Amino acid sequence: MASHNYKVFSCFNRKFTVTEPGPPPDVERAFSEFAAGASSLSGDHILRFLAEHQGDVDCTAADSERILQQSRKEDRESGMDLHDFFRFLLHDDFNSPIKSQVHHDMNAPLSHYFIYTGHNSYLTGNQLSSDCSDVPIIKALQGGVRVIELDLWPNSDKDDIEVVHGRTLTTPVSLIQCLKSIKEYAFVKSHYPLIITLEDHLTPDLQAKAAEMATQVFGELLYYPQTDSLMEFPSPESLKGRILISTKPPKEFLESKECDDKDNEKESADEVLSLPDQTSERETDDKSAPEYKRLITIHAGKPKGDIQDELKAAGAVRRLSLSEQALEKASESYGADIVRFTQNNILRVYPKGTRLNSSNYKPHIGWTYGAQMVAFNMQGYGKSLRYMQGMFRANGGCGYVKKPEFLIEKGPYNEVFDPKRTLPVKKTLKVKVYMGTGWSLDFSQTDFDTYSPPDFYVKVCIVGVPADMAKKKTCVISNNWFPVWDEQFDFPLTVPELALLRIEVRENDKSQKDDFGGQTCLPVSELKSGFRSVPLYDEKGDKLKSVKLLMRFQFR
Repeated sequence: MASHNYKVFSCFNRKFTVTEPGPPPDVERAFSEFAAGASSLSGDHILRFLAEHQGDVDCTAADSERILQQSRKEDRESGMDLHDFFRFLLHDDFNSPIKSQVHHDMNAPLSHYFIYTGHNSYLTGNQLSSDCSDVPIIKALQGGVRVIELDLWPNSDKDDIEVVHGRTLTTPVSLIQCLKSIKEYAFVKSHYPLIITLEDHLTPDLQAKAAEMATQVFGELLYYPQTDSLMEFPSPESLKGRILISTKPPKEFLESKECDDKDNEKESADEVLSLPDQTSERETDDKSAPEYKRLITIHAGKPKGDIQDELKAAGAVRRLSLSEQALEKASESYGADIVRFTQNNILRVYPKGTRLNSSNYKPHIGWTYGAQMVAFNMQGYGKSLRYMQGMFRANGGCGYVKKPEFLIEKGPYNEVFDPKRTLPVKKTLKVKVYMGTGWSLDFSQTDFDTYSPPDFYVKVCIVGVPADMAKKKTCVISNNWFPVWDEQFDFPLTVPELALLRIEVRENDKSQKDDFGGQTCLPVSELKSGFRSVPLYDEKGDKLKSVKLLMRFQFR
């Protein structure tokens, strides 16, 4: 037991006693059940608890013995008592809410995966005037991003290549610097393939120079396609440790199109240039340097007319890019065609041009139609980016998440998944929020309230298809650094495979906006049942050192 003193108006003190809570009643009952009348848990008891209560059926006797050795007090040779058991449940290394290893099938084509994708990966801030640098590229790679986007432009002397957001006030960074940093950090977080998407504004001579740079810097890491066009993409497993290039044809021939789009002034030049064009792909390919063309594994063609025709086109697999707005519009009439397209081809979705502050859109707009590359501004922050981070905590954080089977397969009558159709409830997720701890270690005494301990509450939300969206909130626990809520919420889910569980702790503030106390976002399909220690993250997605919640997840 400890106390905190708060000085009020510099003339008198308010003293608050701080007591760390003990095990919740549910934890005490579980301990009694699996101890079978004994005062402590043996290795066998722990193994049965892990299998029957936690659903960790793959745990072995060696695992339970290791937990026992590391969780009990050093001066005790017997089993794990109730307080040891409680500490074990709060230890997220032992008792995390999702699996930490890669466990999806990684031998399917690339088109069968959601891929962690960045947009304008070189920007340090906003889309108009921030610096271009390799620093955000490095941070994205350290965070598990598997698709890095570079915009290539000639320098002022037209003899070298810069990475810069064209037609803006952003300051450039050299291509060679970006490539060297990509090589150094490409596989620090994940060994699965890294894809570089190039927005190419180069002359053939500079294309040849870019190809030479990539070849020299990456060496054997660079994957060369065996043919000019692929009928099926290779698998992430077969491409482990390799770097792939994906790019569109040169854009110079489209620049005259800007004059025809005066009525669309809110769109950025990048989006204007991504509008459907009537020029044949062969004609644009002929402008490319041959040594540059042969590096391209994922060909990024543009719509050449009606979007429905492009989505139905057969033949070699390719990548198609659509803005978030273009996808929304296309989905109104051609939703089934989009899903069919993404079963074999790659669809990239990118932010609309009016997001000048590097904000992001809701990623489910792409995921529900099978889009593999939902491109995000990783230098930003906010709820949408937390959803993205949550999705890619799945599958061991390797940056590749296998799409649900209903987005990969067709039905007996060639039907495909329809995101707009409301389906029956498939399962119900039961979430119980017991308690939280760690704020007194990670924050100063007055970070939340100047004159008293914080007043915490928890928001628990489901993000997914429209029918599954839901928001719940616990009561406020006043003046307590160690809040105990002990509240349960039920979430009926029609498409649990695409659902994310968003958890956010706020500090109730009667006079201003509620203070932020930590958040996380977890893929529902990956949640482990039973008692779980859930670590929280700051607003940008960096893990807080000590803050965590004790929760329980059950599926019915």
